[in-house]
Amino acid sequence: MKYNDLVVEKNTRPSRVGRGISAGQGKTAGRGTKGQKARTGHRKMPAGFMGGQRAIMQAVPKLKGFKSFHAKAEVVYTDRLNDLKGKVDNYTLAENALISSPFVKVKIITRGELTTKIDLETQFASASAVEAIKKAGGSFKKVAILKRPASKKD
Repeated sequence: MKYNDLVVEKNTRPSRVGRGISAGQGKTAGRGTKGQKARTGHRKMPAGFMGGQRAIMQAVPKLKGFKSFHAKAEVVYTDRLNDLKGKVDNYTLAENALISSPFVKVKIITRGELTTKIDLETQFASASAVEAIKKAGGSFKKVAILKRPASKKD
């Protein structure tokens, strides 16, 4: 038998703190005398509480405004679509360097004139851009944002 194989049960009871002088932890029950930490409920202070002093969150000036965590859509103008033909989606736009990646939000906005017939499949388009696409004989279909393929780790 080894020392670490011994099964030793705890044979002491937990001390009942604050139960009189003879209990060993009576009267002040190890909290010292007086003060905030000697009182009941002193462990339930709110986060950032600094002993009655003004909390750091209240003392620091706040920044104005709002910053959105959502990525903004990349803009493509209709006159840039004249070089493309047939079905145009995020992959086609990325191949022609009109957007940074096929996995971003894309919005088509009217500028100039669209002359070629295209079948556009992107996330967003302005009403006037959809009208310009239909006027050129094409169509617009709203599609979801493409998900990045999960990279396999060997």
